[in-house]
Amino acid sequence: MESHGAGLRRVFLLAFCVAGIWAAYIYQGVLQETVSTKRFGPDKKRFEHLAFLNLAQNVVCLIWSFLMIKIWSNSGNGGAPWWSYWSASITNTIGPAMGIEALKYISYPAQVLAKSSKMIPVMLMGTLVYGIKYTFPEYVCTLLVAGGVSTFALSKTSSKTISKLAHPNAPIGYSLCFLNLAFDGFTNATQDSITARYPKTSAWNIMLGMNLWGTIYNMIFMFGWPGAIGYDAIQFCKQHPEAAWDIFLYCLCGAVGQNFIFLTISRFGSLTNTTITTTRKFVSIVVSSLLSGNPLSEKQWGSVMMVFSGLSYQIYLKWKKLQRMQKKRKSA
Repeated sequence: MESHGAGLRRVFLLAFCVAGIWAAYIYQGVLQETVSTKRFGPDKKRFEHLAFLNLAQNVVCLIWSFLMIKIWSNSGNGGAPWWSYWSASITNTIGPAMGIEALKYISYPAQVLAKSSKMIPVMLMGTLVYGIKYTFPEYVCTLLVAGGVSTFALSKTSSKTISKLAHPNAPIGYSLCFLNLAFDGFTNATQDSITARYPKTSAWNIMLGMNLWGTIYNMIFMFGWPGAIGYDAIQFCKQHPEAAWDIFLYCLCGAVGQNFIFLTISRFGSLTNTTITTTRKFVSIVVSSLLSGNPLSEKQWGSVMMVFSGLSYQIYLKWKKLQRMQKKRKSA
């Protein structure tokens, strides 16, 4: 009876994590699209300085992680020193800025799909640089994702969607997304290296270190010289408080979402977290299509299904691999 109660609590906790991740990041996606496409105030001006979102996100997450460490963290010494994150934070600053900037050139669903193809540069780098050999099912996953993204990119986008973009230009938009993925790959590899050297490093320590350096870099980029774009962004927010409020909510959603991600990984593992975040991306595309009033064409929906079929198959392969590893441990 006691084990049944524990199992039920675990199910409720998982449902809570799913609801938290979905709610935080789907709403953040809506806000991101709003800030990048909406015309604010009676003068109908766009918020052109989208890279400012990166700085705002860094500041909010820095404060949030500091508070969480003070309130919840029980870890003592032995974690990675704050200065060790300087290199990973460079790519973590440039990468997300490129992803956000891409929204000037392509639609939000297109950006989500492009950023879902993370496995493509990972496999290319693994094969070309490290000589890693992948299985046939892994290549099938990659081909489905690559085919879906390519088909979506080549599909005709509605004129209504194009009219909302600040500077419609698909090649530039997709290039920024793929550069974002490349920088993200370096960031993840560096973070793994840091946690391997300092095993006592907590998720909150990583969040604090990354956002501390991200804040420093972005402050220099935004306000480092007279006439830097940060001053224009602040002035725009003063003139259009609605935009400032949307930006604040965007950052808050990111901080809350990271809490649920850390909770999911600590209690259920990274595979469960990958499954939740992958399905969230699909729901984000559906929500964006419904709320923006710009329905995707049948060909574009087919592309979306191709991408998420490949991602789902990849998750299934990871699950099977995890099952085999657990059986080996039990038999050992």
